[in-house]
Amino acid sequence: MRLESRGRVRILRLDKARGNAIDERLAEDLVRVTGELAADDGAHGVLLASAHPSLFCPGLDLISLVEYDRAAMERFIGKFAQALWSLYGLRKPMVAAVAGHAVAGGCVLALTADQRLLRRGGVQMGLAEVGVGVPLPWSVAVLLRATLAPGSVPRVALLGRNFSDQEAVAVGLADELCPAEGFEEICLERLSCFAEKDSEALGRTKSYLRAGALAEMKAHEEEHVQEFLDGWFSEATRERLRRTVAALTSKP
Repeated sequence: MRLESRGRVRILRLDKARGNAIDERLAEDLVRVTGELAADDGAHGVLLASAHPSLFCPGLDLISLVEYDRAAMERFIGKFAQALWSLYGLRKPMVAAVAGHAVAGGCVLALTADQRLLRRGGVQMGLAEVGVGVPLPWSVAVLLRATLAPGSVPRVALLGRNFSDQEAVAVGLADELCPAEGFEEICLERLSCFAEKDSEALGRTKSYLRAGALAEMKAHEEEHVQEFLDGWFSEATRERLRRTVAALTSKP
């Protein structure tokens, strides 16, 4: 990933092989860079974006993670939770520029933002975990309850499907559907509406609004991680993961 400066705002641009698929290194880098942003007094807003034109983030890096044993996977889930807490707890305003597909863990990253803008034209957002055979990690479930309208949570969390265009807006995964032409500039304009506010007042208010959910994430993540791992290492889920990885690695 890389940080780009645009005056008073910063662009946190994901730029990793395999379309920004999340592995341990990416999770660690998110924690590190978020800390740098928090300490940057010149940064009054953050745009979370991707360098890949068709992918914001496809979720976990299954090609590498499918080889992990239980202890290694538990370590990874801990690092992913820390990345989620770092992004969600950032006091500076953040807008997610979802110009490409954001599914599973990629959708989760977008949901940590204060506003999510979706490029028009069939870009997919959604959570596939239940469809694959694993429960949502505890912190992700809390994030959903804190972010989406109550009526939308079951459709997003339990069906394991993706949403695009106006349907993604209707369920709350995206806040606004924007044209493809000039998409990132539109996102920067929306971010400027946050960034022009008094940074101390905005940051403190944001921390108040998110404090309850963040505390709930941190308090109970560890006690629920074994439930996630039970699902991840069930034989049925392992078979689905192996088929998915085979399909991914067979593509030219």
